[in-house]
Amino acid sequence: MYDVPTWLWIGFGVTVVVALAIDLLAHRDAHVIRFKEAAWWSVGWVALAVVFGVVVFIFVEPTQAAIAAGDDGSAGVDYFTAWLLEKSLSVDNLFVFALIFAYFKVPAAYQHRVLFYGVMGALVFRAIFLSLGVAVVSQFTAILFVFAAILLYSAYKLFRGDDDEYDPSTSLAIRLMRKVIPVSDEYHGTKFFIKEAGKRVGTPMLAVVVAIEAADLLFAVDSVPAVLAVSDDLFIVYTSNAFAILGLRALYFLLAGMLDKFHYLGMGLAIILAFIGVKLIFQASHEVIDESIPHIPTQLSLAVIVVVLAGSVILSLMRPQKAETEAEQPAVPDEADRP
Repeated sequence: MYDVPTWLWIGFGVTVVVALAIDLLAHRDAHVIRFKEAAWWSVGWVALAVVFGVVVFIFVEPTQAAIAAGDDGSAGVDYFTAWLLEKSLSVDNLFVFALIFAYFKVPAAYQHRVLFYGVMGALVFRAIFLSLGVAVVSQFTAILFVFAAILLYSAYKLFRGDDDEYDPSTSLAIRLMRKVIPVSDEYHGTKFFIKEAGKRVGTPMLAVVVAIEAADLLFAVDSVPAVLAVSDDLFIVYTSNAFAILGLRALYFLLAGMLDKFHYLGMGLAIILAFIGVKLIFQASHEVIDESIPHIPTQLSLAVIVVVLAGSVILSLMRPQKAETEAEQPAVPDEADRP
């Protein structure tokens, strides 16, 4: 646990609110987000996260109780590890966003607004889930074994490729919403509701946002246990999650149309989840079974995440899928067509 100054909590809240307000004002008119714009926003969000991490490095220290217990970890290292972990896991979410947009045929100009609302909901839900997670872990340390099992199972599904089978039409949230609120067939700008024949009905825009929020709840099943393996300090886990989520929209538009090129990314994420799951087992064993069982240092976790994530991206670019390679090669004329 860390001794976090009150002003830093306030500063974090103000930073998030101001950043979201600037983002909303910059995109108040619905338009298609091009690569260059997405690149600049991505750089901005990453820079903001890094600057905040430097502040954490400088001003956040372990509590006296933690030091007395022999825990003199670095808040900055924990923050950057948790942020990079969440950032890497969120890349996998982009594939699901693409499926949702395709299923609902969301016009490109409206996609940023959908993700903006999605981010707002994610910030609220993650605050709830992470607060509950920290509270449960502090009272029932053995729950870490359950979290480890969840991560190892998620890694197994990624290894098998089961994560690619997400179907927006099977979303329970969407089915329940359609039973409660009639949904029109056409978009009406970024409006959530319109009146048809004197009745208030939802628009496809509402359905898309519900689908995005429901997807984020599923993502939290992996994300929350994973980040709690890095730290059980609420400030560290929530701020790192928040800054990773804030940059998710720009990252989506930056990588739009390129997601299929990173075909080894799923394998890399599976390795990361499996490693974090093993880390949780060691951590839980140390605290529940025998204190002589060693921890896996957070510095090692950070190194593994960086190496595996970078390696999966580089390998994807160096060894493109067969279909991509064939598409890039010029067609060879048949004998009959040759002069």
